[in-house]
Amino acid sequence: MVYDIVIIGGGPAGLTAGIYARRAMLNTLLIEKVGVGGQIIITDLIENYPGFLEISGGELARKFEEHALKFGLETKGMIDVTCIEDRGKTKLVRTTEGDFETKAVIIATGTTPRKLGARGELNYIGRGVSYCATCDGFFFRDKVVAVVGGGDSAITEAIYLTKMAKKVYIIHRRDRLRAEKINQEHAIANPKISFIWDSVIEEIAGNKTVEKVIIRNVKTNELSEMKTDGVFIYVGLIPNTGFTDVEKDIGGFIIVNNKMETSIRGIFAAGDCRVTPLRQIATAVGDGAIASVSAERYIDGL
Repeated sequence: MVYDIVIIGGGPAGLTAGIYARRAMLNTLLIEKVGVGGQIIITDLIENYPGFLEISGGELARKFEEHALKFGLETKGMIDVTCIEDRGKTKLVRTTEGDFETKAVIIATGTTPRKLGARGELNYIGRGVSYCATCDGFFFRDKVVAVVGGGDSAITEAIYLTKMAKKVYIIHRRDRLRAEKINQEHAIANPKISFIWDSVIEEIAGNKTVEKVIIRNVKTNELSEMKTDGVFIYVGLIPNTGFTDVEKDIGGFIIVNNKMETSIRGIFAAGDCRVTPLRQIATAVGDGAIASVSAERYIDGL
């Protein structure tokens, strides 16, 4: 079988692309490495997606999936894509579960949280070091935790952690936050949250689990020790694009034009894995729609 479109990634961008492709009656396959829904599954609360004043990430992901399945989108989960071979009018998507031939590919693989790089970090993953408050916050009920970062992910997850933890410290290397103003206001007003400015974590230490962090002030180079039961890290994103040879920027994000076309004809990219000024659910949905329509027009021209 030769598919019309193979979509790689099952987050908002990929599912939207699937909805548009199936509505156009294109034979479409969506491949997802983990589970359909993408990163929004681990988001506790979403307040900025139009049409929903408040909704959990898991619930919104289920609505996206239900919508796509309604139109008959074929999905395959727990499959890892290893490479895409360009064969001119067709592409071969090679995976750990076999190969899939297709006329067009839409890459919507999103990102992975960046590691902090502090001493001890890797030793304590799952034993006090986490990159997902929604996943692991429950284990820190009535405990003290540190959140590293100053963007929206760090601040919203810190606010979420106050539901369980007795104290949350936000450690940020600058003297101001990068998060949306409304999120900053919520965090600053929360009595459980305190800020440690101009600082980075040099080391994460403990015995069987995390017990403390060594903090360095970036302006004075002074070291200090802080007791904590957990460290939640939000210091950036790495695009999941290592399997493809399309043109990327220095950070590995895929370069596209306004039609979501990559440097290889017939391969498109959408969502957080591409070069974009904003990584939000709303922008990912828009990307997915554009990529799917562009792929349809490309196929019509073959």
